[in-house]
Amino acid sequence: MQNIDQQELDKFEKMAKSWWDPQGDFKPIHQLNPLRLSYITQQANGLMGKKVLDVGCGGGILSESMAKHGASVTGIDMSSAPLQVAKNHALENGLRIDYQQITIEDFLQNQTALYAEKGDSEKFDVITCMEMLEHVPDPSSIIASCKQLLKPNGTIFFSTINRTLKAWALVVLGAEYVLKMLPKGTHDYDKFIKPAELLNWCDDAELTCLDMAGYHYNPLTGKFWLNNDVSANYMASFRILP
Repeated sequence: MQNIDQQELDKFEKMAKSWWDPQGDFKPIHQLNPLRLSYITQQANGLMGKKVLDVGCGGGILSESMAKHGASVTGIDMSSAPLQVAKNHALENGLRIDYQQITIEDFLQNQTALYAEKGDSEKFDVITCMEMLEHVPDPSSIIASCKQLLKPNGTIFFSTINRTLKAWALVVLGAEYVLKMLPKGTHDYDKFIKPAELLNWCDDAELTCLDMAGYHYNPLTGKFWLNNDVSANYMASFRILP
């Protein structure tokens, strides 16, 4: 059984054509991306020349921004239409990004022989998995697989949504139904992930948390910002335990 939810994939297949429209279904991601890119760059001490894996890359908004910062990027996803959009957009913009339709578990299996032959040097300096964990049946499997693909001194980034009434009010009721920033049904409250759950899964994978921050949105200015309040949307950085 692959670690995918076909209903979740279908949601993003339907929205794929509007992926790069800054006023379309993914407007919030376009607005959020500069903030998350800055967070990744700071926590990873830069991206220039680094080997990066973007798990759940979708149409490639984050993948492209990291490639433009000098990273060698591989993007994986199981949604075919968004991946085709990502490939086309990268080609149009002269960017070389290795996009693959594959789960992280199968990707790890494919890479295992290479690592056995060439060692940790072939693994990734940076792995990102943003806005994805709440869309799969087994988030812990994603986390464990990411850890196996990371260099000993590399950095992993996860972002997701806390399972709180505040998050439901902001992300589901507010963003989907009131502000209509996202299509209705984009998120399932029951799949939201408490920070303690994320930390427990990372502990099981022998990852240590470097930083955790909440990100917040002002609908009047269209701007996101970070602070210590992780009661709704949040992201965190991790490294392998020494």
